[in-house]
Amino acid sequence: MKIGVVIFPGSNCDQDMIYTLQNLGHDVVELWHKDTDLKQVEMVVLPGGFSYGDYLRSGAIARFSPIMEQVIDFAQNGGYVLGVCNGFQVLCESGLLPGTLLHNTSHTFICKNVQLNPASKTAAISASLDAEGSYKIPVAHGEGRYYIDEDGLKNLKDNDQIIFRYAGENINGSIDHIAGVCNSTKNVFGMMPHPERAADPNLGNEDGRLIFESLFSNLEVPA
Repeated sequence: MKIGVVIFPGSNCDQDMIYTLQNLGHDVVELWHKDTDLKQVEMVVLPGGFSYGDYLRSGAIARFSPIMEQVIDFAQNGGYVLGVCNGFQVLCESGLLPGTLLHNTSHTFICKNVQLNPASKTAAISASLDAEGSYKIPVAHGEGRYYIDEDGLKNLKDNDQIIFRYAGENINGSIDHIAGVCNSTKNVFGMMPHPERAADPNLGNEDGRLIFESLFSNLEVPA
């Protein structure tokens, strides 16, 4: 696939994501936040970091970057979009994903490996994973507590939109242990943990690579 990785002022996981996607055999282009052309990509990725320093609220300023008009239009027309950590926050702020990300209940920055349980069997990113297994993926966030109201949570469950849950300890206080969700049409995905930080044998952990492999093996891309 041809994949665009959006870089905002303060993005710091963009090169990790680019490296991982290229190692998986994809053609990757960098998209600067002021661009207004998606360069005919087949998928857009919003990486982690601290867009605009998180000075207002995580993802709240990045949502108004010029590139996001194109990303929103792309997603609303069925284009595939993945947001990781800060990228997940941007997608929620832009209305492409339901819910919001709040300060961790500990009010501390959490940086550690966690175990994830795949939840959705119909979302591409988790469909090929072992529903009974767990996957070790790093997190690095201060505002990763996923929240949605009761009606919204019911909709997520009814539509099979919860893609990952934290196994065991609910590290940030997310409602229903939620670590990632997708939209109702299952072409926009967001997750707090960083699969790109667990996708290379040099890191001693390739569980993240399995997540990417599930995603790309289940996407329907026009020939």
